[in-house]
Amino acid sequence: MKRLVLGIVGLALFLLAWQLIGHYRLAGLSWPPLTEVFAVLLDPERRALFARALSATIVATAIGYCIGAALGLGAATGSYLLPAARPGTDRLAAVLHSIPSIALAPVFIVFLSRESTPAAIAAAHAAFVIYVAASSGLAAASQGHGDLFTVLGASRWQRLWRLDVPAALPALSSGLKLAVPVSLIGAIIGEWFGAPRGLGVLIVNAMQNFQIPLLWSSVTLIVATSLTLYAALTVLERACYRRFA
Repeated sequence: MKRLVLGIVGLALFLLAWQLIGHYRLAGLSWPPLTEVFAVLLDPERRALFARALSATIVATAIGYCIGAALGLGAATGSYLLPAARPGTDRLAAVLHSIPSIALAPVFIVFLSRESTPAAIAAAHAAFVIYVAASSGLAAASQGHGDLFTVLGASRWQRLWRLDVPAALPALSSGLKLAVPVSLIGAIIGEWFGAPRGLGVLIVNAMQNFQIPLLWSSVTLIVATSLTLYAALTVLERACYRRFA
């Protein structure tokens, strides 16, 4: 309860500071008052615009997230079953993750399409986070439990599904939670490269036309969406930690 109260107070202070900075133009024209941002965000005439953009971004994020989760889990499971491949897989994942998304986008445009680029970048972002979480989680089982399975004659597959996967669920749930915001950011970056619609497209158009309230309204909507999805995955994470940690 104390943490909740402190969180609410902190958020209220942040919003108050935002309003005061914008109202008195302490950061110039680039920082509008919070009331002006919400006026644009809640404008009935713009409701359909925001709804279309938000739905496009969420769809791209969801597709990319699912693909990234499959790739990350597949790579982690493969490196677990083939320990000799683990060092190479780790290095490959690190190298791919170090490539800036802005550099990856033109490659995806060439080999896929502009419409598919947001989901592709979201998948690239999610895959690394989930791979790291799953790899560390699969190694979380205690040595004593592993020795017991060996004495009982369990195969590697039996140990995987009955010991290592349950032990990995807490770390994996944390990775799935952390992959949500990075997938969303990846989708938005991908939308900057010619996607027909999305919150990223709104941000670019607002910057090009110096529509600062529209820009911050789009950013606020992105933050709200990210926090909502993050909170939903937090519930799953806590359940996994209560059951398997």
